[in-house]
Amino acid sequence: MDRTRSVKLGLGVWALVVALIALVVLTFLPTPYVIQRPGPVYDTLGTAAGADGEQVPLIKVEGAETYETGGALDLTTVQVVGNRERTPSWFELALAWADSSRAVVPIDSVFPQGQTTEERDERNATLMVDSQHEATAAALNELGYDTGAQVTVVDVVEDAPAEGALEPEDVITAVDGTAVTSATQLREAIQDAGGAAVTLSVLRAGAETSVDVTPQESTEGGVTTWLIGVTLRTDYEFEIDVTLQLDNVGGPSAGMMFALGIIDTLTPGELNGGENVAGTGTIDAEGTVGPIGGIRQKLYGARDAGAAYFLAPQSNCDEVVGHVPDGLTVISTATLEESLDALEVIADGGDVSALPTCELAAAK
Repeated sequence: MDRTRSVKLGLGVWALVVALIALVVLTFLPTPYVIQRPGPVYDTLGTAAGADGEQVPLIKVEGAETYETGGALDLTTVQVVGNRERTPSWFELALAWADSSRAVVPIDSVFPQGQTTEERDERNATLMVDSQHEATAAALNELGYDTGAQVTVVDVVEDAPAEGALEPEDVITAVDGTAVTSATQLREAIQDAGGAAVTLSVLRAGAETSVDVTPQESTEGGVTTWLIGVTLRTDYEFEIDVTLQLDNVGGPSAGMMFALGIIDTLTPGELNGGENVAGTGTIDAEGTVGPIGGIRQKLYGARDAGAAYFLAPQSNCDEVVGHVPDGLTVISTATLEESLDALEVIADGGDVSALPTCELAAAK
């Protein structure tokens, strides 16, 4: 009997030793995942630490009258734990899987193969700058300012329809006689042509000319698009000077909240009625709100920062449903105009439950 107990005890000890060894091995074994968790939340109506550590306003306007604001219009962020140089341990992943505010995602979805952490940071910084320009344009367009938008060719793809017809730094002023003021507008005109040749009015080195380009068909995922093979950017000449300052945050997802903050700063009264409202979403000069990554982590970050309401891109609603933390009301939005309408209801103490929800958007 004692011998049996001794054997069982010995086996138990060895099982524990093996388990501990396995745990140690798994702790240091590289993993193919990273962790997304809620990042810092910044009030676009407030201040943040600048490059020198001093507090600076996120939105600064010169050349126009500005007004007092109240409450908060928070932009939300996501922090990534891990990179290709140091991935999270299996133990860290297990803890993250058990935490509803975190997400475990394949490393390739955040750090593409062949891209270094520094290259990713540089790309995200560029996207942030571009999104700030688009946010400023969207806000000023909404307020009736002239944004002086012009579409410029950045690059021409080799062997593409535009090769030989367009050159880098060409400014495209019209398509088939209709003035063009955004890259989105140009792309839509090309799609509407359905493959037929389009005539582009171009300003090249100060001289006006026109070129004919026949788009090339491209099918991906069963969807057909027409392409001329150029990379474009939209440049603006704003009537007033709007400076957006936020260091150490990259990507385009702050666009919508910056646009709302600019409008609040340039208009009388409190756009949010003094409430704490958070949100996320890309935006273009026409005011279209686009999808972003890490929506679930941003919901938790907003709730923890004290927000009562959250403006979520309609295109992210499938990821929102069933993952809203207690105490947060989520409103679906697809345009800057819809976001402003939602803020008006909140400010007036109206029926927030009548506003678009992600449950309704996801069900469509």
